Amino acid sequence: MTDSFSRPSADNRCAPGSRASFSKTITEADVATLAGVTGDFNPLHVDAEYARQTRYGQRTAHPLLASGLISAVLNTRLPGPGVICLSQQIEYLGPIFIGDTITAVVEVTAWQSEKHLITLKTTCNNQDARQVITGQAVMMFLKEVMA
Repeated sequence: MTDSFSRPSADNRCAPGSRASFSKTITEADVATLAGVTGDFNPLHVDAEYARQTRYGQRTAHPLLASGLISAVLNTRLPGPGVICLSQQIEYLGPIFIGDTITAVVEVTAWQSEKHLITLKTTCNNQDARQVITGQAVMMFLKEVMA
């Protein structure tokens, strides 16, 4: 696992333009675990023979694995602990394959201090810099941690 994050200081983590990221190589174990936890045994993800006959020619990883990396950044790096997700929009742009290294990046686009709301652009790119996910998240700081 590669962790390539740079978290802004607490003083400016809500400033528009602040960014953080997290990278992980998707493994066979990740796919098997997610299938078991969610019950998503789509043959495109778990059956190599089936997947060979598709447009991709190989198994793809569940897109949820990559969007989960976004969640990791949001909840542990930027904005970080003490927030809850109010909404998240995700658009899947292309397949993710076992062995791909996915980098999730979040960037602050708006901060509403009076409401404790932060809006962030979210993206995931593979090792070839091809964007596989784009989206947006709105997070709210819990008042207990704002004091």
